[in-house]
Formats: sequence, structure tokens, C-alpha cells
Amino acid sequence: MSIHPSIARIDIFKMNIPLQEPFVISLETITHAENLLVCLTSESGHRGYGECSPYRRIAGETQDSGYAVAPLLARAVLGGDALQVQGSLKALDQAIAGNRCIKSAFDLALYDLAARCLELPLYRYLGGKNDKMLRTDMTVSMLSPEAMAAAARRFQEAGFDAIKLKLGGGLPLDVERVRAVRQAVGPDIALRVDANQAWDPATAVQVLRQIAPFGIQYCEQPIAASLWAQLPEVRRQSPIPIMADEALFDHFDALRLAQMGACDLFNIKLSKAGGLSNAIKIAHIAEAAGLVCQVGCFSESRIGMSALAHFALAMEQVRYYDLDAPLMLSQDPAVGGIQYHSGGWVSVPDDVPGIGAVPEEGFLSALEHVTLTA
Repeated sequence: MSIHPSIARIDIFKMNIPLQEPFVISLETITHAENLLVCLTSESGHRGYGECSPYRRIAGETQDSGYAVAPLLARAVLGGDALQVQGSLKALDQAIAGNRCIKSAFDLALYDLAARCLELPLYRYLGGKNDKMLRTDMTVSMLSPEAMAAAARRFQEAGFDAIKLKLGGGLPLDVERVRAVRQAVGPDIALRVDANQAWDPATAVQVLRQIAPFGIQYCEQPIAASLWAQLPEVRRQSPIPIMADEALFDHFDALRLAQMGACDLFNIKLSKAGGLSNAIKIAHIAEAAGLVCQVGCFSESRIGMSALAHFALAMEQVRYYDLDAPLMLSQDPAVGGIQYHSGGWVSVPDDVPGIGAVPEEGFLSALEHVTLTA
């Protein structure tokens, strides 16, 4: 076996998994996870997996666009050293500009493959250790106040200690949504809100001031990402801490937002950042700026979420966890990897190389896919 095995084969799969029920946010209603899975196989027989979840209204990519671009990216890294992750990532960026989401799947697969070749859990490969207790929140769709209150109550009864509310209707509806939920769950459970860019700056300030008495932990992306220059003023007038999400893709965005004083927290999503390499840079910028981070998700399965959990273990600045996407899916395609427990607790295997998750073979064999070999 070669000391430095090369990447001998790359498989790209379309993964379509229905959600258990429609998930409603201000941007759209989501009924299916339309994801992509990349598998890198080294000449030594090791395999690394990376999953991405394209959101066209946020990242400007779709499953079909990623699937079309993936062979171009695959050819850029085929035959490369499986342990030279940074060199492969540079090759991906030289192959085509942008396309962060599909690149994130390759990025995750490269890191997973390198960690598996070295027989290290990914968090150890990244310099971390398995010493954090991870506990995800659970997200409530943007529905009527009564329906949101009922859903929040169900999650509370299931043991979750933090609930995120999707908002976007403006005044007075969003205030009524928060009021109804707080009345339903009582004063002790943490509430977070996410407008997904729905409010204009003036409305954002009004809503945030009116829901502040209900004890809101923070608000994700209150205004459009394109209005990033107005985010510092919204933050200045808001009694609730502001988290940048859609305004934060990569480390360049992180540096600009930190320099502007635009937010109190960063929300890092691997499919949005372009993968682990950029996510690590974002976390380091947060540390330098004195900001804390949340790890978040789109509609990834436990394969993608396993990589995200390993990242969270390795990064000191990650303090909040939004890992609930797999709990919304109607099917679990993963074997191994992170495990979900009652109350939102998440455990990460500490003796399995890489992310510890692989796709179930029966699930994988039924998927549309393309294969490239060196």
C-alpha cells in the first residue's frame, strides 16, 4: 500500500429524501431534501464521504446544477494525494469559481478521506477532542400562532431545551407567534427566532423590540443579505443579539461583518461556507473578534451532520448547535456517525476514523449517480 495513496475513483450521487412534513420558512416551503453525496475512493481502498444541501433561494445552487458541475470538480482532484487536502481544495477553486455548495461536498469528502487514511476521528484530525456536550435545538415552521405554539409544546415535551421559531410575517403577526409560543412553553425554555431575511430594517427593529420581553436568545438574519451595510444599525437598535446567517458565506464575509460590528454571532453552515476549510477560517475570525458561533444546517442527513458535529468539537468558538435537519427527514440513509438521543442530545463516536458515518448500501444502490476514475 502506498504511504501517500492517491484518489482513484469519485462517485457523485443525487439524494432525494422526503421530509416528514412540509417545512415552512419566509423564503419557501420545503418538502424534500434534494442533496448531493460525493464519495472519494483512494487506491488504498479508503472512502471519504461528503454531503451538501443546495438551497437555490440562499446559495443560488440546485441539485441539478451541482450534479452538472461535479464531474468538472472531480477531474480536478482525481489522481491527487489523498492526504494533501489543501492542494486538492486549491485545485477545486482553480477548476471553477463560486459553486460553494457542491464544493463543500468535495471538501467534506477530502477531509473524511484523509482522516480515514490516518485512522483518526475527524475531530482529532482537526486538532480537537470529544469533550463537548452537543445539544441541538428544534425548529418550528412559520405557521399560525396556534400551530407554532402546539409544535413548540411537543418539542418541549420531548425534552428539547431550546426552540427556534421561523418568522417573517412582520407586525403584528410575528409578535403574536412569539407570544403564543412563550405562553405555551413557559418561561424557562430558550427561544430563538429566525426571519430568513424577511424584514426590512425598520420592521426588524420594531419586531425585535416588541418580542424582546418574551426572552429571545438571539435573532438570525433579520434583514436581506444584500442589506448587509444596514445590519450594524439594526444591531445597534435591537435589544436582542443579532446572528449573521445568509449574510455570512465564507471567511471574507466574516471579516467584513466583524470589522463593521454588524452582528453578535455567526451561523456557520458547511454547505454555505464551501466546506470545512472555510468554516475553520470563519471560526478563527470569530475568535479574534470576540464573537461566538452556532453550527447550522439546511436539509442534510446524518452524513453531513456527522461532519458538522466533528467540526463543532474541534472549534472552541462554537457554542450553539442547530443540528435538527436529520430529525425532519422521513428516511435515515446513514450507518454509524452521530447519534440523536432524547432531549436533543447528540453523541459523536470517538473511536471511528473520519466522520464515522457511511451511507447504507441499499439506499446508495438505488440513487442516480455518475462515476469517474483516474
